[in-house]
Amino acid sequence: MEYRVLGQTGVQVSPLCLGAMMFGAWGNTDHDECIRIVHRALDAGINFIDTADVYSAGESEEIVGKALAGGRRDDVVLATKVHGTMGEDPNQGGNSRRWITAECEASLRRLGTDHIDLYQIHRPDPSCAIDETLGALTDLVRAGKIRYFGSSTYPAHEIVEAQWAAERRGRERFVTEQPPYSILARAVEAAVLPVCLQYGIGVMPWSPLAGGWLSGAFGAGKPNTSRRASRMPVRYDMSLAENQHKLEIVSALGELAEGAGLTLIELAIGFLLEHPAVTAPIIGPRTLEQLEALLPTADVVLGVDVLDRIDEIVPAGVTLNEADAGWQPPPLADASLRRRRRA
Repeated sequence: MEYRVLGQTGVQVSPLCLGAMMFGAWGNTDHDECIRIVHRALDAGINFIDTADVYSAGESEEIVGKALAGGRRDDVVLATKVHGTMGEDPNQGGNSRRWITAECEASLRRLGTDHIDLYQIHRPDPSCAIDETLGALTDLVRAGKIRYFGSSTYPAHEIVEAQWAAERRGRERFVTEQPPYSILARAVEAAVLPVCLQYGIGVMPWSPLAGGWLSGAFGAGKPNTSRRASRMPVRYDMSLAENQHKLEIVSALGELAEGAGLTLIELAIGFLLEHPAVTAPIIGPRTLEQLEALLPTADVVLGVDVLDRIDEIVPAGVTLNEADAGWQPPPLADASLRRRRRA
C-alpha cells in the first residue's frame, strides 16, 4: 500500500482511513467482529483509524481501544473527535475549553491509550470563540495528551479564520479537515478543498459512498436498507425530488463503473483519491464483508476519460441534496438570525 503524508505533519498514513462509526449500537453490536475488522484492516496495510466520542455514546472508542490492546497501538495513527452531546448537562458538548479538556481525558480512558494522534473538532460551535478552542487544543498538545488536532465539516471561511487566529495568538493550528465529500456531494470542491491545499491541510473525506448510495446496494428495484435512513431520513426519503435525482445519477454512475471494469465502490473511492487535496477517504464498514469490498479501492487509478464522464454526470461543486452537506450554518436554520427584531 502506498502511503501518503498527512498534511504537512510528516506523518505517513494509508490512502484509506478506517472509520469506526459503525462499531457499537449504531451499527455492529458484536464487539468481537468489530475487532476482527480492525485487525483485518491493519493486516491489509491500513494504519489510520478514525472514531469519535459520540459514536454509540463512547462504545466505538471502547471497541477500538480493545482492538489495539496487546501491542498494536504503536502501529496506528489514531484519530478521534469531540463536540457532540454526551449527556444531559448543557456543558457536555461543544467546543469550550472546559468540555474539550474533560472529554479528552474520557476518550483517552475509553481508547486505553495515553495519547491521541489526531484530535478533531467534530463540528463548528458558533457560541464559542475559535481562540478558546485552539487554546485548549494547544495546551493538550503541550501536555502530551494529543499530537495534532484538526477540524471536521468546517466551512472554508472558518478554516481560514482558525489559521489566522493560530498565527495571531501563537497557537498550534488545525492540520487536517474532515469534510463530507463524494461524487454526490461535491460542494467542498468550490472552496474547502482549495483552502486546504493553500494551507497544507490534510483532508480525510467522510461518507465517500454518500451514506451507502454509492455502495452498489441502491438502485432501480433495490430497496434502500441503509441503517442511517432512520436517523437521517431526509437523505433517503424517496418522495423527495433530490433523492429521486440521486437514484438516476447512481444508475448512470453504475453504468460508467461497469464500462470501466470497476465496481461502483471502486469508482467512488477512486474519484476522491484523484483529488490533489485528499489524503485518505474514511471507509466505514459494518461487517468484514463490507471491508473486503473496500480494501481494493486503495489501488484504484481512474483515467481522465472516466473522470471527465463523472464531471458530466455530476458537475464539479454540485451537491445533489443539501442534507448531505453534514452541517447547516445557524442563520439558515434559525430565521431569527437573519431578520431584524421588531417590537
